[in-house]
Amino acid sequence: MAAPPHSIEIDIPSQTLTLKDAQGKEIMRTRISTARNGAGEEAGSEKTPRGVHYIRAKIGAGLPENAVLVSRRPTNEIYSPPLRAAFPNRDWILTRILWLCGREPGKNRLGKVDTMRRYIYIHGCPDADPMGVPGSRGCVKMRNSEIIELFDRVAPGTRVLIKG
Repeated sequence: MAAPPHSIEIDIPSQTLTLKDAQGKEIMRTRISTARNGAGEEAGSEKTPRGVHYIRAKIGAGLPENAVLVSRRPTNEIYSPPLRAAFPNRDWILTRILWLCGREPGKNRLGKVDTMRRYIYIHGCPDADPMGVPGSRGCVKMRNSEIIELFDRVAPGTRVLIKG
Protein backbone atom coordinates (compact mmCIF):
# COMPACT_ATOMS: atom_id res chain seq x y z
CA MET A 1 0.00 0.00 0.00
CA ALA A 2 1.40 3.40 -0.97
CA ALA A 3 1.87 6.04 1.71
CA PRO A 4 -0.81 8.74 1.80
CA PRO A 5 0.21 11.86 -0.15
CA HIS A 6 0.14 14.16 2.88
CA SER A 7 1.65 14.45 6.34
CA ILE A 8 0.66 16.52 9.36
CA GLU A 9 3.01 18.21 11.81
CA ILE A 10 1.66 19.46 15.13
CA ASP A 11 3.93 21.78 17.09
CA ILE A 12 2.86 22.00 20.74
CA PRO A 13 5.10 24.98 21.70
CA SER A 14 3.78 27.17 18.86
CA GLN A 15 0.24 25.67 18.93
CA THR A 16 0.22 25.15 15.16
CA LEU A 17 -0.77 22.39 12.77
CA THR A 18 0.83 22.18 9.34
CA LEU A 19 -0.35 19.98 6.48
CA LYS A 20 2.34 19.11 3.94
CA ASP A 21 2.11 17.47 0.53
CA ALA A 22 4.15 14.43 -0.53
CA GLN A 23 7.12 16.67 -1.39
CA GLY A 24 7.04 18.33 2.04
CA LYS A 25 5.56 21.61 0.76
CA GLU A 26 3.27 23.39 3.22
CA ILE A 27 -0.31 23.49 1.92
CA MET A 28 -2.18 24.43 5.11
CA ARG A 29 -1.18 25.97 8.42
CA THR A 30 -3.49 26.83 11.28
CA ARG A 31 -3.52 27.65 14.96
CA ILE A 32 -4.74 24.87 17.22
CA SER A 33 -5.22 24.14 20.91
CA THR A 34 -3.48 21.18 22.55
CA ALA A 35 -3.71 19.98 26.17
CA ARG A 36 -3.96 22.50 28.99
CA ASN A 37 -1.90 19.97 31.02
CA GLY A 38 0.97 20.10 28.51
CA ALA A 39 2.66 17.27 26.63
CA GLY A 40 2.72 13.70 27.89
CA GLU A 41 1.84 10.18 26.96
CA GLU A 42 0.40 8.44 30.03
CA ALA A 43 -3.23 7.36 30.16
CA GLY A 44 -5.34 9.58 32.41
CA SER A 45 -2.91 12.52 32.21
CA GLU A 46 -5.08 14.66 29.88
CA LYS A 47 -1.82 15.58 28.10
CA THR A 48 -1.12 15.65 24.36
CA PRO A 49 1.05 12.69 23.29
CA ARG A 50 4.23 13.33 21.33
CA GLY A 51 5.94 11.38 18.60
CA VAL A 52 4.98 9.70 15.35
CA HIS A 53 1.32 8.80 14.89
CA TYR A 54 -1.04 8.08 12.01
CA ILE A 55 -4.71 8.72 11.34
CA ARG A 56 -6.45 5.48 12.32
CA ALA A 57 -9.96 6.57 11.38
CA LYS A 58 -11.93 9.50 9.99
CA ILE A 59 -15.28 10.04 11.69
CA GLY A 60 -18.08 12.44 10.82
CA ALA A 61 -17.97 12.69 7.03
CA GLY A 62 -21.00 14.63 5.82
CA LEU A 63 -22.10 15.88 9.22
CA PRO A 64 -23.10 19.55 9.39
CA GLU A 65 -20.66 22.05 10.87
CA ASN A 66 -21.02 22.17 14.68
CA ALA A 67 -22.54 18.67 14.86
CA VAL A 68 -21.93 17.30 18.36
CA LEU A 69 -20.16 13.93 18.74
CA VAL A 70 -20.02 11.87 21.94
CA SER A 71 -18.08 8.59 22.02
CA ARG A 72 -17.40 9.10 18.27
CA ARG A 73 -21.13 9.12 17.46
CA PRO A 74 -23.29 12.08 16.41
CA THR A 75 -25.85 13.07 19.04
CA ASN A 76 -28.10 14.84 16.49
CA GLU A 77 -27.39 18.08 18.37
CA ILE A 78 -25.91 21.20 16.79
CA TYR A 79 -23.62 23.14 19.10
CA SER A 80 -24.86 26.54 20.31
CA PRO A 81 -24.07 28.77 23.30
CA PRO A 82 -27.38 27.80 25.00
CA LEU A 83 -26.49 24.10 24.57
CA ARG A 84 -23.08 24.79 26.16
CA ALA A 85 -24.83 26.55 29.07
CA ALA A 86 -27.07 23.50 29.53
CA PHE A 87 -24.04 21.14 29.60
CA PRO A 88 -21.20 23.22 31.08
CA ASN A 89 -18.86 20.28 31.78
CA ARG A 90 -19.12 18.55 28.40
CA ASP A 91 -15.89 18.14 26.42
CA TRP A 92 -17.13 19.60 23.11
CA ILE A 93 -16.08 17.44 20.16
CA LEU A 94 -17.64 18.90 17.04
CA THR A 95 -17.95 18.44 13.27
CA ARG A 96 -15.21 15.86 12.47
CA ILE A 97 -12.77 13.50 14.23
CA LEU A 98 -9.39 12.28 13.04
CA TRP A 99 -8.60 9.46 15.51
CA LEU A 100 -4.86 9.07 16.10
CA CYS A 101 -2.83 5.92 16.72
CA GLY A 102 0.78 5.90 17.92
CA ARG A 103 3.55 4.24 15.92
CA GLU A 104 6.17 4.00 18.68
CA PRO A 105 5.74 1.05 21.09
CA GLY A 106 6.49 2.10 24.66
CA LYS A 107 6.26 5.81 23.77
CA ASN A 108 2.77 6.31 22.31
CA ARG A 109 1.64 2.78 21.51
CA LEU A 110 0.59 -0.11 23.77
CA GLY A 111 0.37 -0.26 27.55
CA LYS A 112 -0.23 2.90 29.59
CA VAL A 113 0.88 5.20 26.74
CA ASP A 114 -1.41 4.03 23.91
CA THR A 115 -2.67 7.11 22.03
CA MET A 116 -5.52 5.24 20.36
CA ARG A 117 -6.82 3.74 23.62
CA ARG A 118 -6.58 7.23 25.17
CA TYR A 119 -9.02 8.41 22.45
CA ILE A 120 -6.73 11.20 21.24
CA TYR A 121 -8.22 13.01 18.24
CA ILE A 122 -7.80 16.01 16.03
CA HIS A 123 -11.32 17.47 16.16
CA GLY A 124 -13.50 20.53 15.84
CA CYS A 125 -14.54 22.61 18.84
CA PRO A 126 -16.73 25.64 19.58
CA ASP A 127 -15.51 28.60 17.52
CA ALA A 128 -15.45 30.70 20.71
CA ASP A 129 -12.73 28.46 22.20
CA PRO A 130 -9.35 30.18 21.94
CA MET A 131 -6.79 28.86 19.46
CA GLY A 132 -3.04 29.31 19.87
CA VAL A 133 -3.16 28.49 23.59
CA PRO A 134 -3.37 25.11 25.34
CA GLY A 135 -6.93 24.32 26.41
CA SER A 136 -7.91 20.73 25.56
CA ARG A 137 -8.07 17.55 27.63
CA GLY A 138 -5.35 15.94 25.50
CA CYS A 139 -6.73 16.19 21.98
CA VAL A 140 -5.84 18.69 19.26
CA LYS A 141 -8.71 21.14 18.82
CA MET A 142 -9.31 23.11 15.60
CA ARG A 143 -11.83 25.58 14.21
CA ASN A 144 -14.74 23.75 12.56
CA SER A 145 -14.14 25.12 9.05
CA GLU A 146 -10.47 24.12 9.31
CA ILE A 147 -11.12 20.57 10.55
CA ILE A 148 -13.48 20.10 7.60
CA GLU A 149 -10.75 21.31 5.20
CA LEU A 150 -8.14 19.04 6.81
CA PHE A 151 -10.53 16.06 6.99
CA ASP A 152 -11.30 16.38 3.28
CA ARG A 153 -7.59 16.45 2.36
CA VAL A 154 -6.22 13.51 4.35
CA ALA A 155 -6.71 9.75 4.31
CA PRO A 156 -6.52 7.07 6.97
CA GLY A 157 -2.85 6.18 7.38
CA THR A 158 -1.66 9.80 7.05
CA ARG A 159 1.47 10.36 9.15
CA VAL A 160 1.06 12.79 12.08
CA LEU A 161 4.16 14.03 13.92
CA ILE A 162 3.47 15.71 17.26
CA LYS A 163 6.44 17.75 18.49
CA GLY A 164 6.58 19.09 22.00
